[in-house]
Amino acid sequence: MKNIISIKNFNKNEILEILEHAKNLKKFPKTDLIENKIVATLFFEPSTRTRLSFTSASFKIGGKVLGFDSPDATSLKKGESLRDTIKVTEGYSDIIVMRHLRDGAAKFASEISSVPIINAGDGANEHPSQTLLDLYTIKENFKSIDNLTTAFVGDLKYGRTVHSLTEALSKFSGQKFYFIAPNEIQIPKEIQKELDLKGISYQLLSDYKEILNQIDVLYMTRIQKERFENPSLYEKVKNSFEISKGTILNKCKENMIILHPLPRVNEINIDLDNTKHALYFEQAKNGVPVREAMIGIALDKLNINFSKKETQYSIEKSSINLCQNQNCITKFERTENKIILKNDEKFCYYCGKKIN
Repeated sequence: MKNIISIKNFNKNEILEILEHAKNLKKFPKTDLIENKIVATLFFEPSTRTRLSFTSASFKIGGKVLGFDSPDATSLKKGESLRDTIKVTEGYSDIIVMRHLRDGAAKFASEISSVPIINAGDGANEHPSQTLLDLYTIKENFKSIDNLTTAFVGDLKYGRTVHSLTEALSKFSGQKFYFIAPNEIQIPKEIQKELDLKGISYQLLSDYKEILNQIDVLYMTRIQKERFENPSLYEKVKNSFEISKGTILNKCKENMIILHPLPRVNEINIDLDNTKHALYFEQAKNGVPVREAMIGIALDKLNINFSKKETQYSIEKSSINLCQNQNCITKFERTENKIILKNDEKFCYYCGKKIN
């Protein structure tokens, strides 16, 4: 049994092994890989691609699927806790794929579940399965993930796909990042500090036009209305970026690719859809073999050579909940009050946010 909660738990070689498994499953399908296993998909937050591709992946490798796609159809409406939902569901399934609106929910679930948990997105925190399919798409296109320049555009504060992909790309050599967003939704300072510690080059910008000819991967994101606590701030930044043929073609590198975790709103004009740069629909399609590999690994049906990780932090218990993140799972469930001590700073054990 292997939980897949965070891309931070994998090193470069382990990521490449997962991608190789995905490539092999796409080329040589294994329709009985998880035969007679039941995959529970618990989606407490709306999803199209992630939920459907995990379902498709499960069917393609011989599994059966049960679950829900809205909390409105569950006992959550009656006040049931996430803890109890997990404890009940583990009795009906062999593995749980979960998306939740609270940061750190997947980590919490992994600590109380007797079956493996795959994080399908937890609040504004992480989205490891999206990251792996992003990396798969990049590798298929460039043949290597090393020595790339990536521009992240849009909602970088709340964008869990951006947070996870930045972490993953940082494990590969020769990376350079541009973070392009209004100041109000720029990349979090904790991520900037991590990049500084790793010696990775990055710049914070408010526009992408002047650097188009330097970019290998243009990673667009929508401005996520549902994450904003202040509606007026959303109104201020919602139309910050829109790319189209007129703004991209003949100004970008010949082999630049455009990725987007989807859904899009108005940040990518449909006139780009049939250009050679637009890979976002292929990217979504790649979610199936990647998630087949993830399920297979979590259920010990596929092997990867996990290396022993040397932790560079310590964990301490506290008498009170110190996390200041109001969307952290610790604000909604009974959890242990644990903190991570790293580089003389404190972080929440569950959501990873810095504790001031």
